[in-house]
Amino acid sequence: MKKKWCFVIGLFLCISLCGQTVVRTKAVGDVTLSCPDAGKWKIDMQVSEKNGCEEIRIVMDAPEETAPAKFDVLFECPQKDAHHLWHSEYRADRCQLKPNWGGNYYSSLAQQMPLYAFFNENNRNRLTVACSECIRMVNAKMGLREEGCVLVGSLSFFRQPEADIRHYEVIIRLDARDCFWAESVAEGSQWISDTSRLEACQVPEAAFEPLYSTWYQFHQNVSDKAIEEECRLASGMGMKTIIVDDGWQTDDNNRGYAFCGDWKVSTRRFPDMAAHVRRVQDMGMKYMMWYSVPFMGEKSQIFNTFKGKFLFKESGDWWVLDPRFPEVREYLCGVYERALREWNIDGFKLDFIDRFLIQGVDPAIAENYKGRDIKSVPHAVDVLMKEVRRRLQAIKPDILIEFRQNYMGPAIRQFGNMMRAADCPGDLQGNRIRTSNLRLTSGTTAVHADMLEWHPAETPQDAARPILAVLYSTIQYSMMLRDLPESHHKVINHWLNFSQQHRETLLHGTFKPYHPESCYPLLEAESAQERILTAYQDGIVVPAGKPDKDVYVVNATGCAGVVIDLQQKPRSMTAYNVFGEKVKLPVPNAGLARVAVPASGYVVLNY
Repeated sequence: MKKKWCFVIGLFLCISLCGQTVVRTKAVGDVTLSCPDAGKWKIDMQVSEKNGCEEIRIVMDAPEETAPAKFDVLFECPQKDAHHLWHSEYRADRCQLKPNWGGNYYSSLAQQMPLYAFFNENNRNRLTVACSECIRMVNAKMGLREEGCVLVGSLSFFRQPEADIRHYEVIIRLDARDCFWAESVAEGSQWISDTSRLEACQVPEAAFEPLYSTWYQFHQNVSDKAIEEECRLASGMGMKTIIVDDGWQTDDNNRGYAFCGDWKVSTRRFPDMAAHVRRVQDMGMKYMMWYSVPFMGEKSQIFNTFKGKFLFKESGDWWVLDPRFPEVREYLCGVYERALREWNIDGFKLDFIDRFLIQGVDPAIAENYKGRDIKSVPHAVDVLMKEVRRRLQAIKPDILIEFRQNYMGPAIRQFGNMMRAADCPGDLQGNRIRTSNLRLTSGTTAVHADMLEWHPAETPQDAARPILAVLYSTIQYSMMLRDLPESHHKVINHWLNFSQQHRETLLHGTFKPYHPESCYPLLEAESAQERILTAYQDGIVVPAGKPDKDVYVVNATGCAGVVIDLQQKPRSMTAYNVFGEKVKLPVPNAGLARVAVPASGYVVLNY
């Protein structure tokens, strides 16, 4: 086989072999680009070092606009002290290192993100792979090849229908530094943002305020009087925003989205929407409203206007709009603008943008893209959401815009300033996992927990545990506050006050999540003034760290007592129970000490 020597950069070698290009890296050895059917495309691949990592740049050029060639980037390396795989999927099994035939992942503008991290049992990074392509779909395989115990990975490009182009660039980053695993993930996320030149949406301080959501307790059965009753209680507890979810736009209570699309207020539920919003704002709360962005229900009045401008029909009686039509984008932008102007609301919960996708055959192909001014669905969504943000901020610069997993990462941060964990009602572990992942990938964007709920019959200690599970994120409550016992009100008041008093540390400090393979049994945040650690698993050792600042240890294990590793005996120590009441405890000596921290309480170690 004839070899063609293309170029040499430092120690890195690139060789082209019959549809394949190979570069040599320090992190994984050979990296291969495979493109069996390049056609008119000329493909170049180079590798360089930057900030202790390696970057593989791939450049494709064609003499004229044409369908982009499909290609794969592949690597393999020995499994050396790398036993888990982190990725942005929020499910509990996400850190399982699967066989290479089972480790299938994907990412696009509104679906996950192209970031994968192999790490060991001691929270150390072994290999983090990041890709700059965060708009188009990237299919990935990351796993273990059984023969020889070898880690294998691949990133596949242009596996979905794509508009004609003549130039394309993408960069893949390999980070094999021996550092704390979360550091490599957070830096990889920021690298994607910087490399793709993505501008994050402005984040007002109000995005970090605790809020109330109607969804879990009201569902679609909302009304102005019921919401105002809850808001009086919520504002008294210190909640600063309310999100009115699904139901405000329909008299129907059967769930589903058959009536979505008109986005007109149900006058039976809200006789005077503007006056209702004003009454809530007078209580000191901001007002946000829910919209399912892509859905057009068959029972909406405007449905027939958009016939022929859908991507596909969902399983129910609603359809997904095609954002490649300029009139679709204009209609949606106009809907949100009118709501902002007419009701003077403070923000939007823009839901389901991950449903802007092609299922099966692209309907535009048979029509030769007639009426569509953009051929790519992800790029049309990008244009739509940027325009939504621009027009809303032009009216109200500090507008609040919330999105939720599994659309996350640098691309989504362009459009909104609040990222909420995916729905996990009553699942405190799931909420902890989701919010921890979002903290690593959301930069300065406000990370919100999924709405909290628990049964009114819970003990105060167990009622506090959902709150403590998401202490390192902005908390959303979705309880029927009027139905809670007074003891639960005391729990909410205490921990809401705690979260606000320590907001700088909890939400803006250095965030350190331990052992994702065990669902984060220990979380830590640190600022210049203090260090706050929370134990979620009985028996886990909490490292108090250097005796250079006050240390708070929160007991979220459900049991009395926490094992703390003390480098030095504290000068003094104060303990508090679930209600924030002081509890007398002896000051422990240096070394390992089981401190009788009350369940759902905490201690302060003063040095």
